[in-house]
Amino acid sequence: MTFAMLLAGCGGGSGGVGSTPTPPSAEIPTPIATPAPTPPATPTPAPTPSATNYDTAEYRATVGAVSMNALTAYSRGATGAGVSIGIIDSGIDLQSEEFSGRLSSASADVAGNTGFDDEDGHGTAVAFTAAGRRNGAGTHGVAFEATVVALRADRPGTCATAVEGDDSTGCKFGSDAIARGVDAARAAGAKVINMSLGGTNMPTSLQNAIARATAAGIVIVISAGNDGTENPDAFTEVANNAAIARGQIIVAGSIGSGDAISSFSDRAGTGAAHYLTAVGERVRAPDETGSVFLWSGTSFAAPQIAGAVALLAQAFPNLSGAQIVQILYASARDAGASGVDPVYGNGVLDLSRAFQPLGTSNVAGSTAAVSMAVNATLSAPMGDARQGGLGAVILDGYDRAFAIDLAQTIDRAAPPRALLGALQFRGRQVAAAIGGTSVSMTLAPRIGGSVAVEPTRLTGRDAGMARAIAGTVTQALGSTLSFGFGIAQGAGTLTAQLTGRREPAFLVATTPGFGIDGTARASSAIRREFGRFGLTAAVESGRMTTRGRDGAPGTDPYLRGGFGRAALSLDRRWGPLALHLTGSGLDERDTLLGARFGTGLGATRATSWFADLDARVEAGDGWTLGGSLRRGWSGARVRHGIDGTGLVRTAAFAADLGKDGVFGADSIGLRIAQPLRVTTGGIDFRLPTLWDYATTSVATWTTQRLNLAPDGREIDVEARYARPFGPGTVQTNVFWRRDPGNIAALPADYGLAVRYGFGF
Repeated sequence: MTFAMLLAGCGGGSGGVGSTPTPPSAEIPTPIATPAPTPPATPTPAPTPSATNYDTAEYRATVGAVSMNALTAYSRGATGAGVSIGIIDSGIDLQSEEFSGRLSSASADVAGNTGFDDEDGHGTAVAFTAAGRRNGAGTHGVAFEATVVALRADRPGTCATAVEGDDSTGCKFGSDAIARGVDAARAAGAKVINMSLGGTNMPTSLQNAIARATAAGIVIVISAGNDGTENPDAFTEVANNAAIARGQIIVAGSIGSGDAISSFSDRAGTGAAHYLTAVGERVRAPDETGSVFLWSGTSFAAPQIAGAVALLAQAFPNLSGAQIVQILYASARDAGASGVDPVYGNGVLDLSRAFQPLGTSNVAGSTAAVSMAVNATLSAPMGDARQGGLGAVILDGYDRAFAIDLAQTIDRAAPPRALLGALQFRGRQVAAAIGGTSVSMTLAPRIGGSVAVEPTRLTGRDAGMARAIAGTVTQALGSTLSFGFGIAQGAGTLTAQLTGRREPAFLVATTPGFGIDGTARASSAIRREFGRFGLTAAVESGRMTTRGRDGAPGTDPYLRGGFGRAALSLDRRWGPLALHLTGSGLDERDTLLGARFGTGLGATRATSWFADLDARVEAGDGWTLGGSLRRGWSGARVRHGIDGTGLVRTAAFAADLGKDGVFGADSIGLRIAQPLRVTTGGIDFRLPTLWDYATTSVATWTTQRLNLAPDGREIDVEARYARPFGPGTVQTNVFWRRDPGNIAALPADYGLAVRYGFGF
């Protein structure tokens, strides 16, 4: 049996049909606006710049394209070219130039008319809304370079009976003809079929045709209806049948300005899971005579969505029909109640989000997950290292290829806070020495009353007198052998204790030492004397800490990665001169010189080798002169299927002059230092730069460098003064830092610290 279907959504009236066996007739409502001014016979196209500018007056007048942010798609080269849109309607104006060269030869009449030339205007207006040409005049369709498969399905003679104001007259569509149209569109290779139709429950013959289309991967868009009811037309119920729809049927509701649901539009209701809204009010489009009108109805929301499907299908040829629908739903602007709701369903069509990566993204050709925000946080030794582009192709959760500049996702560490770390300690130091054993612990109260082990910050005088450092135990084994271990203390500090090395108490201009923002958890060392020489072996474990400039709210802004360090130090004293030569290896499990790289940049880790030379002269009369020099070489190891190699060279130095007893029992000193800084080097990544959808593989790999040498060079100058006062000691430090954190753009940093400490 053949049922009749009515065009839905042409105006403000009902788009449904009664349940009687005899098909009623209805008028196609008159468009709601007078014809727009007739353009010149030969319109002058807008000037075309060398790089196509799609943000034109024509685009801005196309209300549907603007609402869905189609400019995002156009700027990526998506215009619908090569994609066919099936329009099952009242035919198309064969005299129109709007579809010149883009009207498929498969276009046909499927209902027994004399041809598929439009008699009514509705089919032409719907086709224009989906795919009208872009020519610099008036408006254009969403997918303005798509191919139209026009399939005329109105019963012969019915369109000619339309009487204004009489809904029983007008175009009627038999379900058998619509089914033939669906099959014809499928045979023609259409990627999407638009059905701006409505009526009673869909008969089995048409459901079977739709099932064949969805099995072929075709997306079908059906208008919701214009009754303003809580549920879409019964004709759309097929979208809820998973066996037929296969997740590829979209029910189109209408919105107007400000994303407000149109008063005439049927709401999402029972079809909410498959319902999507687009502009269906005052859509400018020509009729069968070429006269331009403003049309309203869900009939004109549907082709907006069909055009969007065509844009996605062209831009991402790997997508199945079901995936395109999922993307449109997932990227829709939320409207009404949060989430999928009974008015707006999935929300409002939005291509700005649909053309952005969705789900987990990986660097193409690898297993490396990539972030759209931050893929690396450089450390202070890398400062303001400038980057060229690091172009790469990534695949999102739908295996869509996107170009990304990874250099734009590299953050920089915040410059170290000069005095905060040195002054924030509060605790009690406990030390004891018995024979050849020295024990030092620092106890700090915690919230809740418990006690924690914390690092000790001793003055040079305290360290020289007690030779004790917090969280350490040292033991002399005879006259030439000693060992020690530390808790929350580094191997360098422990080595200094075993060798009796004394360092002046500077807060900011520190010695090169470790030179990276890391926290030791445990260390141990053993020292053996060979005459006037001493040899110390030490090991250490801990965690790197790199702080990004902009920690996300509610998250820990510090990025941590484990490290292990081993060092071998040779010391020799010649009277007042003490020399220390140290070679060390640093193995970072998740970082490179403290910089943290996400998997999008290979989760780079590193092994570094450092050579350190320290010298100090006790010049007599309280004068001391000291200096330190560090050179480092770091080899980067790139992982997660991304190829890359890197060698980074680093350097640091410090020099100081001091005098004890300037005015009695006081002490004064001056130091200039350069913290650890990358001098040359970077990482050469082999990144994918071209993706082949035909082979689903990377077509081109390009080697690109990530530079890690900064322009800025931090120089620290610090003066200190200390003298006894009452039961304790007053200590004053004044500092000046140029290019803090090796960032040239930052102003010089300076500060003053006054401390008072005493033993108890």
